[in-house]
Amino acid sequence: MGAPGPVGGPPPGVTHPTSTPRVFLDAGGRALLGPQARAAFDEALDQGWADPRRLHAEGRRARLLLDGAREALAAAVGARTEEVDLAPSHTAGLHGAVLSVARGRRRSGRDVVVGATERAAVLSAAEFAAAEPWTAGTGSRVVVGVDREGRVDLDAYHAALRSPGVALAALQHANGEVGTVQPVEEVHEAAREAGVPLLVDAGASLGHVAVPGAWDVLAADPGDWGGPAGVGLVVTRAGVRRAPSWPEDDDRWFPGGVSVPAALAAAVALQSALAGRDAQDVRRRALVDRVRARVAADVPDVEVVGDPDRRLPHVVTFSCLYVDGEALVTELDRLGFAVGSGSACTSSALEPSHVLAAMGVLTHGNVRLALPVDVTDDAVERFLAVLPGAVARVRAVLGVEGL
Repeated sequence: MGAPGPVGGPPPGVTHPTSTPRVFLDAGGRALLGPQARAAFDEALDQGWADPRRLHAEGRRARLLLDGAREALAAAVGARTEEVDLAPSHTAGLHGAVLSVARGRRRSGRDVVVGATERAAVLSAAEFAAAEPWTAGTGSRVVVGVDREGRVDLDAYHAALRSPGVALAALQHANGEVGTVQPVEEVHEAAREAGVPLLVDAGASLGHVAVPGAWDVLAADPGDWGGPAGVGLVVTRAGVRRAPSWPEDDDRWFPGGVSVPAALAAAVALQSALAGRDAQDVRRRALVDRVRARVAADVPDVEVVGDPDRRLPHVVTFSCLYVDGEALVTELDRLGFAVGSGSACTSSALEPSHVLAAMGVLTHGNVRLALPVDVTDDAVERFLAVLPGAVARVRAVLGVEGL
């Protein structure tokens, strides 16, 4: 057999990718702005461009739009309007939530308990908050492990909560990389018994599945449900002590204020997502089931990861042995398919996923799909048709053939 050709060349029997429409299968954290949200954004650019903290007519009009957005977001998550804060991004919201609650409760303790598969933003903020470099004394970031499906060890988490000196606990509602839904209701009950507030990161789940009210602080990402970039949602229940880690302004907004058009578009996008959630759940869950089954059957030496049942309806991840993740993503992109790889929150680095490593599953050649709401059966079938050949070509270039 002759030496394999370059991965970048068109493979035999495959139509050149420019002859068919591209397929976007990487909507996790940045979905396409929906038409209703886009219309709201454009309208707010005309009506809500002024600073909502000003007292003139233009400022008051912007404030009305902002208050309406916060009211709609609060209603969507079962909170009061005054409990809603808007951050400049989901990452900033997570940082702010962890640091401000940990600082507000430093007399109760300095430890921060987290699950091993939390976003990098939560893990980093928990480590920083526990160290408390601006005050005397330090705590620890207590990391609770997960099983091979990515579900947190409940006994270990409960034991960590019962330990003295815990300021805050954090647990994602669902993992955006492998789709596994966490037992937040059980953890929240244990946290309440221990007198520890629970931060729930719903950045991958709000708008896709029902998020229970089992939380004291909730963070979510409008970009994941079809809202715009430039805004993050943080909701803090009344009674949770906070001490912001930035010089506090006259209001509860994050430093620099908030984009009124982004806030309004985020609220409209969430209302739209919730209205179509049940139908989308059934349709996309069936497509993910198809991907999980076909990938396992058609691609040798592959591991499909995450809980097959208690999971997000639109996320599926698999890892291929003897494959470089960057090469496989590049090859699929050349064929017209945009997919993710590596950790969902640090994918630009394409480093081994801390989520997959914590689960103890295969980390090589990782591909993550997050199906957008407008994905078609045909698009998924086209992806499944080209995937085995793409994996085989990447393996051949790396000198691994015949698998």
